[in-house]
Parts: sequence; C-alpha cells; structure tokens
Amino acid sequence: MAAPRLSESTITVEGQTLFYRQAEPAQQAPKLPVLLLHGIRFSSDTWLQLRTLTTLAENGYRAVAIDLPGGWDSDRATSVSHGSGLGRSKDATAPAPVGQPAPGAFLKAVLEALCLGPAVVISPSLSGMYSLPFLFQHNHLLKAYVPVAPICTEKFTAEQYAQIKTPTLIVYGDQDVELGQTSLNNLRHLPEHQVLVLQGTGHPCYLDKPDEWHRGLLAFLQQLE
Repeated sequence: MAAPRLSESTITVEGQTLFYRQAEPAQQAPKLPVLLLHGIRFSSDTWLQLRTLTTLAENGYRAVAIDLPGGWDSDRATSVSHGSGLGRSKDATAPAPVGQPAPGAFLKAVLEALCLGPAVVISPSLSGMYSLPFLFQHNHLLKAYVPVAPICTEKFTAEQYAQIKTPTLIVYGDQDVELGQTSLNNLRHLPEHQVLVLQGTGHPCYLDKPDEWHRGLLAFLQQLE
C-alpha cells in the first residue's frame, strides 16, 4: 500500500492565519473528510505523532488537523501562554475567551477554507468551545461528531441535545473523573450516540491507548459509509 500523502499549509479564517496538517489517501479518491481539533496543551502535531492522521488516510479518509488560535483577546480573557501548545496558530486571536462557546461561524469558515464538505469533526477537551456551537448552529455541515471529553457540554440543555440527529461517538477515559463523566452525562442526550470508553486512561485518553482509539474510531467511521 502506498504511503498517504502528507502536507502542511495555512488557511485564512476571519482575517486570521491558521496552520493545518493534512493526510490523504495516495491512490484513491477519499471517502469522508475528517477534521481533527485539539485540547489546550496540544496541536495538530499531536495527531501526526500519534499516527491518527496517517491511520485515517491509510483507511481512505481525508484527514485534516488544524492548530486552533492561541491568542485570547486580553480585554476578554487572559492569554493562555503558560505551556499552551496550540501549535503554529499562536498569533491568531481566538473568537471567544477560553471556556466560553465560540460562534459556530468560526468552524463553518474553517471547513469552507479547507473545502471540506460535510465532515466528521473530532473534538477533544478545549475544542468543545468550538465544536458544540457548530453542532447546534450548522448541523447540516456535520457528517458525524466525535467528542472526546470536551468542555462546554453543560452550556446546552437536554432538550437542545435531543433535537440533534447527527451520528455521535462519545469517547472518554474511565479515569477522567471530571470532564469524562460530565461530558458523558450531557452528550448522552444526543439521540444518535454510541459510547467508546477507553479503560485505564485519563483525560487525553487517545494518548494512553492509541491502538484502541484508532480501532474504535475506524469502526464508527465505517458505519457512516
């Protein structure tokens, strides 16, 4: 099997430059596009090192991992400079303070800039502030949703979740006693959900059990085809 095509570049979103990495199948038209977001101490490089990007491309998917904006408007929130990853988009200002839901239009603009049609969005931790508003405001652009113990799940009601018909794979580590349980309790109001619990793992559960993470993710994606 030919190795996937790996590339990196930037897009302009709402006047800001965002860095991204991409992995595409070498010899076939890609099946579904998958957009990977990341947590506060991480970046698109996390998905490269973990081989999630290449694993997805080897299985026929176009996988794109973006670096979320790293700068927060000092009038609205203190910048998260203490050891924050956020990769190569540090100079871009985030559209909302950390921990507050960002406008759903932000991820919509990201998808448009990347020419990703309806996509699967993988959203761990901090990135919930981007993916959840997008889920509620631009549902038609989401092929499926893979939240991994995201923040901000408590900002929406059970009734709001119940309206969403997007196929969802709720992922968390059983040792993640705070965000894992909280996010599960809120997200399970989504009617079309499945749950993947990674045993013996903490908050960034995909780091602890990458093989199980990849197996569970691929099994979920195959059901969508």
